[in-house]
Amino acid sequence: MTLSTTGPTTGPTTGPRVVLVGPMGAGKSTVAGLLADRWGVEARDTDADIEAAEGRPISEIFVDSGEAHFRVREVAAVAEALSTHEGVLALGGGAVLDPATRALLAGRPVVFLKVGLSDAVKRVGLGSARPLLLGNVRGRIKALLDERTPVYESVATAVVETDGRTAAEVADAVVAALAGVIRG
Repeated sequence: MTLSTTGPTTGPTTGPRVVLVGPMGAGKSTVAGLLADRWGVEARDTDADIEAAEGRPISEIFVDSGEAHFRVREVAAVAEALSTHEGVLALGGGAVLDPATRALLAGRPVVFLKVGLSDAVKRVGLGSARPLLLGNVRGRIKALLDERTPVYESVATAVVETDGRTAAEVADAVVAALAGVIRG
């Protein structure tokens, strides 16, 4: 576990108790659920919000409407969740790529769930139907990790390694990493 040297957040006083970011296979949705149960709050996932609003899975959105359409919906979903949700929020893997989203995350308790290539491939599966992994799954995951890791790190209050850990162990590490940073 690596803590940011920026210290406690001094940004917005409303919004999610913690925001989880990271690539596919990091366990964001699962860990969000565990943290929400622990704290007695609701978990929310912006990918699920988009699917509900569109009435179709993300894979269909990508195929039928394109990635650009999905990213526009994603920016709006993240902005809405950050302003209204006070529980645990999990963002889609590519949400932090948008500069507006990164600006909205500033000053908030954000934890980057970091996963290595081997664990990500195991968790996502080589036969994945995820739209950004069509073709060489392992190669695409590596490229996405290489491209996005610096962005995840730039928005994070804390970084929690997930490799070789259960979801419960990751949730414990998130709590430890944010001790004194999140609101009670």
